[in-house]
Amino acid sequence: MDETRLNELVRQAQAGDASALEQIVRAIQDDVFDLALRMLGDATDARDASQEVLVRVVTKLGSFRGDSRFRTWVYRVAANALLNFRGEMRRKEMSFDEAEEQLQAAIHGGDGVPTSAADEALVNEVKLVCAHGMLLNLDRPHRLAYVLGEVLELTGDEAGAVLEISPVAFRKRLSRARDDMEAFLKRNCGIADPANACRCAKLLPLAQAVGLVDPGRLVMKRLPTRETDRLQLEVERIRSAAEIFRTMPRYASPTDFATSLRALLADDASRSLLVDDDKTSN
Repeated sequence: MDETRLNELVRQAQAGDASALEQIVRAIQDDVFDLALRMLGDATDARDASQEVLVRVVTKLGSFRGDSRFRTWVYRVAANALLNFRGEMRRKEMSFDEAEEQLQAAIHGGDGVPTSAADEALVNEVKLVCAHGMLLNLDRPHRLAYVLGEVLELTGDEAGAVLEISPVAFRKRLSRARDDMEAFLKRNCGIADPANACRCAKLLPLAQAVGLVDPGRLVMKRLPTRETDRLQLEVERIRSAAEIFRTMPRYASPTDFATSLRALLADDASRSLLVDDDKTSN
């Protein structure tokens, strides 16, 4: 949905139009879910966080004044929620040193490369799960800066507005995150550095043992996408960390949150918040 139409719907929703509000939720729910998945690394956690973000968007919509792009404002609401996500995450956040130690142990304990088509599907699932896990090695502020700048490719001005910091401060944060990610992948990833053999197949036993990959239910493969998964197809072209994450699928929300939030949208007290809530600036 283009920005002009989205702004028109925002004005209608702020005036109490529940139908316009449902359309807004549907227009932004894929962006919110994709960001949450990259920040939290798990589809279930991302779905829970997305619902929380969208409830915040709905109840704080009355505070939006149009001083920024609406999607920028939505990302700001999402960023605040994800930086402070308090649920017990299903994917563990760890340092690059901890991840490297775990990775090396798994690689040295691997026993061969799968050859069947079914195994190849499992290995591709490992690639996607592993890539999401690598993002979790960055602390949340640097992870968010990395996703906004390197993966979603927001400009410094726009990403700074999302994070409520100056463009200069954002670029410094992004540079640190980029350097840490590139250094880790250069040492450990055969996709980012052709001098290394791809090790995803050797990680399959560990991924299955700890429950990250279930042969009977390939979670990442089953998630709806907005863009094709190019990670498997373009491995030979990839030469940097950013390209790994950019060639991963852009995920769509597996839940129609507009439908699940309909009870909230139908509530008179909640609708009044769209007009009266002035507590969140934009």
